[in-house]
Amino acid sequence: MAKILVVDDEADLELLVKQKFRRKIRENVYEFIFAQNGEEALAKLLENPDVDVMLSDINMPVMDGLTLLTRLAESNPILKSVMVSAYGDMQNIRTAMNRGAFDFVCKPVDFEDLDVTIEKTIQHVLQIRATLAAIKENNILKMYVDENVLNFMTSKEYEKSLLENEAVEATVMFIDICGFTAITENVPANKVVTIINQLFDLIVKEIIAQNGHVDKFMGDAVMAVFRGKFHLDRAIDAALAVREQIKKIAGIEAADGKIFEPLVSIGINSGEMISGNIGSASLKRLDYTVIGDAVNLAQRLQSTAKAGQIIITEEVYDMAKESFKCQKIGEVSLKNKAKPVIIYEVVE
Repeated sequence: MAKILVVDDEADLELLVKQKFRRKIRENVYEFIFAQNGEEALAKLLENPDVDVMLSDINMPVMDGLTLLTRLAESNPILKSVMVSAYGDMQNIRTAMNRGAFDFVCKPVDFEDLDVTIEKTIQHVLQIRATLAAIKENNILKMYVDENVLNFMTSKEYEKSLLENEAVEATVMFIDICGFTAITENVPANKVVTIINQLFDLIVKEIIAQNGHVDKFMGDAVMAVFRGKFHLDRAIDAALAVREQIKKIAGIEAADGKIFEPLVSIGINSGEMISGNIGSASLKRLDYTVIGDAVNLAQRLQSTAKAGQIIITEEVYDMAKESFKCQKIGEVSLKNKAKPVIIYEVVE
């Protein structure tokens, strides 16, 4: 429903408008609001910020239509004005157009012409609002999506890529902020979000520094994927850097006086995995991610890791032992694994 403000000091105009547009008023196509001068119109706009169109006379007491036009940009910049005046008032009509009036109709008013003019003006306002909404959504999107991804989403390859899935050799890393659930029970919500975002920011910077990709945030954990040359070495380098950066953070005091010392537990695994769009097409919720046994194992290694530990399997240790100092922990039983898995801790 379009909301229209009519500003005119002629008392009979309100009655005429209600009569001529009674069907559209009854069908909730138009809603009319009335004011007798510019000052009263500004008050009405404060009460009704969602007004789409203003029909305004030029010659009125208290505040005329031309003065009202100059004030509109302050109160409602999206609203568009249609000026209503006599044929002999062309100089004022030209001034009104120069001050931003969208269109004008002449008195005596032809209500069929006025209806067409209102519809045209409403469509223009709707286009402006749609454009502003798109800009706002795009700016919000930029907060959450990398610029290169946004550029890719506008390319011809994007639609084709949505249907492509592939097997890749990569390294997956899960990083969990240890003990964070406990602090959420003793710290105000806004502070909790601020703290975890600061910790995530440190983690992400180290992942990006090693050309890794943040796949997703899961509660107080981060999943990252490393592809390309030396993907395992780069993942372990990132893990070591994350652990050191987190250690440097001063303790966080909870409401009960306890000090929360942030630490991370990390699980890393390499191998073949499926990369593609996973989710529900009917909900239009697809997540471009990696899945497979290698990914599941990395997450279970993280759940096994204690605070400050970086855990890998024996197979990964064999690939990384020439570059990193590791320490054997021993066999552990992991979910959905028939046999125990030998694990190692990356020391440095």
